Amino acid sequence: MHRVGSAGNNTNSNRPRKEKRLTYVLNDTADTKHCAGINCLAVLKSSASDGCDYLFTGSRDGTLKRWALGENAAICSATFESHVDWVNDTVIAGDNTLVSCSSDTTLKTWNCLSEGTCTRTLRQHSDYVTCLAAAEKNTNVVASGGLGGEVFVWDIEAAVTPVSKSSDLVEDDCSNSMNGSANLLPISSPRTISSSNSIRTHTTQCHGYVPIAAKGHKESVYALAMNDSGSLLVSGGTEKVVRVWDPRTGSKNMKLRGHADNIRALLLDSTGRYCLSGSSDSMIRLWDLGQQRCVHSYAVHTDSVWALASTPTFSHVYSGGRDLSLYLTDLTTRESILLCTKEQPILQLALHDDSIWVATTDSSVCRWPAEGGTPQNVFQRGGSFLAGNLSFSRARVSLEGSTPAPVYKEPIFTIPGTPAIVQHEILNNRRHVLTKDAAGSVKLWEITRGVVIEDYGQVSFDEKKEQLFEMVSIPAWFTVDTRLGCLSVHLDTPQCFTAEMYSVDLNITGKPEDDKVNLARETLKGLLVHWLAKRRQRHGSQASANGDVLSGKDRTARSSAHSRIEVDGNAENDSLVYPPFEFSTVSPPSIITEGSQGGPWRKKITELDATEDEKDFPSWVLDCVLNNRLPPRENTKCSFYLHPCEGSAVQILTQGKLSAPRILRMHKVVNYVIEKLVLDKPIDSLNTDGTYAPGLGGQPQHSAGGEGSLRSGLKPWQKLRPSIEILCNNQVLSPEMSLATVRAYIWKKPEDLVLNYRMIQGK
Repeated sequence: MHRVGSAGNNTNSNRPRKEKRLTYVLNDTADTKHCAGINCLAVLKSSASDGCDYLFTGSRDGTLKRWALGENAAICSATFESHVDWVNDTVIAGDNTLVSCSSDTTLKTWNCLSEGTCTRTLRQHSDYVTCLAAAEKNTNVVASGGLGGEVFVWDIEAAVTPVSKSSDLVEDDCSNSMNGSANLLPISSPRTISSSNSIRTHTTQCHGYVPIAAKGHKESVYALAMNDSGSLLVSGGTEKVVRVWDPRTGSKNMKLRGHADNIRALLLDSTGRYCLSGSSDSMIRLWDLGQQRCVHSYAVHTDSVWALASTPTFSHVYSGGRDLSLYLTDLTTRESILLCTKEQPILQLALHDDSIWVATTDSSVCRWPAEGGTPQNVFQRGGSFLAGNLSFSRARVSLEGSTPAPVYKEPIFTIPGTPAIVQHEILNNRRHVLTKDAAGSVKLWEITRGVVIEDYGQVSFDEKKEQLFEMVSIPAWFTVDTRLGCLSVHLDTPQCFTAEMYSVDLNITGKPEDDKVNLARETLKGLLVHWLAKRRQRHGSQASANGDVLSGKDRTARSSAHSRIEVDGNAENDSLVYPPFEFSTVSPPSIITEGSQGGPWRKKITELDATEDEKDFPSWVLDCVLNNRLPPRENTKCSFYLHPCEGSAVQILTQGKLSAPRILRMHKVVNYVIEKLVLDKPIDSLNTDGTYAPGLGGQPQHSAGGEGSLRSGLKPWQKLRPSIEILCNNQVLSPEMSLATVRAYIWKKPEDLVLNYRMIQGK
């Protein structure tokens, strides 16, 4: 199937422009838990003696959360939702600015104590942004690094200063108040620092903020650190070297070699004299930047080191990584001790008083004892070892069976998460998705309502999939992935509009049972029902269905791309949402999409405020829900021949090829045959809206719908109707089978379908 790029795809690509995608993200729990691994942590200490400390967590589910911390308690007090991909790192700049970075290529700033309001979206990176670093005392300076070797240094205060709305060179924020001037950010090019350290500014704008670009990395950057004053920046990545920069100018100071693999974690002491690095070579190294050399190596881990945290005096380091272990090491004596072991790799650490928060690839976060103020006390418990200075010496010791016992068996406290979905299968009915999460629980989702309809518990996924198999054929109108730890359902035009069902099969009451329901159209109406209601309040009931939706330029561009637009004549142009398409307001899904400006955004469907328009939504979505127009669709009809069975005495009804909707059921074909046999009347006189219209003449193909004349109750002649059965490949077909199902499971050939009919003997 043709696949359209995700909403988060880089728009700088030279490939032909494709229609924007709309994605909705489902969650079956209240919005107080993460549902994927925790990539980053940040602790905000209260300045008031009786105030509350906060923990900020950033997750692979694309959100950040703020936890109000009590004694052995944590309450989720806010969810920060705007990123459209993994949140990779977060830092606190100043007193109350939270800065986050993501695989969606953006940085975002937030008010730490807000209800989740994104204040700016900073777009400068061209690939995943993997890491951040902040200066403790120079509260405005934040550095960001990512794939492709990009490192930028931001003055956060300057970057978030509102600019004049009259400027054309602005970037709309994608989370809140999308058209408000408070969310504008200048689009400008960074200053490029060449290898000769000469600064050249290449920007075509005469106004707007420009971050400093530290040029020099040839490969991806995975770790950054900055000293307290913001006068020194260190970076590391896949080049296996530690680079040292002056972040004020972007100039390179030095390059430190010694690691044998990727550098994944960095720390600087407050003065910028010493640097700690953790690497995929399993080693931790201590560098003296004044002497420009490695002064100590610590072989503590048996696998990649991914996270480092130091005591305030830089005398001890806590380290974790791929070997599931958290160690405490005395940097002077080289003594090391195993504090605890986890069930998943450790991704980040954050010291908090005499404890340490540990984030892993699991969706929960644990607080462990750490003796942060007096770490030497831990070593008095015994069980420590001397960290060697040779790579993989710990691995060899481990193989010899002398693995140390952890000091702590259980964490002080755990903030639980929801197990991430790790396996999924779209069922044949194209409305249900079977999932299995990291805890082994198997659930059945109805994606047109965004809810779990069955929780099977810990059963065999494959066996349950076999049990739920249905012999039905419905076009693949959506795709699904679980990258965010939950179900993300992707709608791409025009493929998403190919699936239809009869209203009777959806149990929709008050609608003629043979009315065709377009699944994508009704799903979009269900997703945007809150937006539509607020929009009606905002614009009034007199808003034009055409004039206020798309600008003339957008309309021209779209009509040139689609020379033909189909109006869905079967459905009323209203906002009525049928029960099979009503989404939960308790755990509402989030929408990820983008319009003509501003880049991708993410928002809960209940938080859309009706300011969103063609700058924020794809034009095809607005065309569908506002103008009742669907793009041209293919493969909605199925061609077939209808012949009597060989040797049957039943008359030949037609020689021509018939055409009918893919979803037409066999009992409609039976009715057609009976009408022809009993009534022997010209079918052309029947209702052309939905019945077969094949003449007996030589037309090569005829339109057929099979619905209109069959909607009412039994006609007088039907009381004397003969019994007819339909066959394909000599197999009798169930009356409930659709043409598409027969073609996919019984016919199984690329040629036009051939159906046979015969009288049932003995009746």
